[in-house]
Amino acid sequence: MHNNVTKAQIPIPKFFDRSKVGEVWRIPYQERINLARVWKEQHSITPASEDSIRTCLLLVDVQNTFCIPEFELFVAGRSGNGAVEDNVRLCEFIYRNLNDITKIVCTLDTHVAMQIFHEIFWVDSNGIHPVPLRTLITLSDVENGKWRVNPAIADNLDNHNRDVHWLREYIEHYVRTLTSDGKYPLTIWPYHAMLGGIGHSMVSAVDEACFFQSITKNSQTRYEIKGLNPLTENYSVLRPEVLEDRDGNTIADKNTEFLKMFLEYDRLIITGQAKSHCVVWTINDLFSEIQTIDQNLTDKIYLVEDLTSPVVVPGVVDYTDSANSAFIDFQEVGMHVVKSTEPIESW
Repeated sequence: MHNNVTKAQIPIPKFFDRSKVGEVWRIPYQERINLARVWKEQHSITPASEDSIRTCLLLVDVQNTFCIPEFELFVAGRSGNGAVEDNVRLCEFIYRNLNDITKIVCTLDTHVAMQIFHEIFWVDSNGIHPVPLRTLITLSDVENGKWRVNPAIADNLDNHNRDVHWLREYIEHYVRTLTSDGKYPLTIWPYHAMLGGIGHSMVSAVDEACFFQSITKNSQTRYEIKGLNPLTENYSVLRPEVLEDRDGNTIADKNTEFLKMFLEYDRLIITGQAKSHCVVWTINDLFSEIQTIDQNLTDKIYLVEDLTSPVVVPGVVDYTDSANSAFIDFQEVGMHVVKSTEPIESW
């Protein structure tokens, strides 16, 4: 049996180009397969099935829509180039630690046009839609009629027996639930991560690194879809923001199958975009679930702080401090906050 602790870090392949991480391009898969097979032999990379310490790397929403500067919801952070800088380090981290990463799991934020956080879902008294990214819908906004459901979308939600009247009652319940749970206000987001669109795809350089790891370790990369439900936001991969309507009927379910898979590993590494939203809420939900199983499980969770950035829109919102505070809280309950420049074996 091979022991992960003794494995040295691996050089970064020469094909990796830091300057292209912020761009979209076609990956030469067949060329990478041929090189990966040689790389595996040169650096004694053992199959995932032989790992004595099984390590899962969870990449949260490392997609073009969040990580490429000209795309819809680029996570700039305070540096202005946050997600690109993060992904340069992420690719290098994957390549250096090929022998210590058993499996890579990528969540994919996935949307269609008519969802509760998109402008088309809402209108004001004049039939005008809210402005994306600059509109936060509060409970008082719904109660006083400032924002109301767009009646034209009711027949397009694939929810039979849910008419405009039901939707009007539901949106008030939804926003009230967000408020009582202490979540972020309902944000109207620009259309992003649209199913079938280029923004939905993984960042090219990161996808290439994941593919290279898959071939060298004989380990299938897993892609987990989240966010398609039209009636709720879904920041966390483990659960949507709201699970029931006001009568207790199920709107959406927790992702229990994914949680079970994730917890089967000895070491869980989490990073991705954005630190302030999908990353933090995924970790928060993971912690909540752990409390019902075994609180000591926090000891196998590693948060890589230099591979993730918060949402920052100059003059509008800056979630840097709240995201950093959340990571401190996670560390205090037993999780490890680490840097990608440190070898996994040293954590």
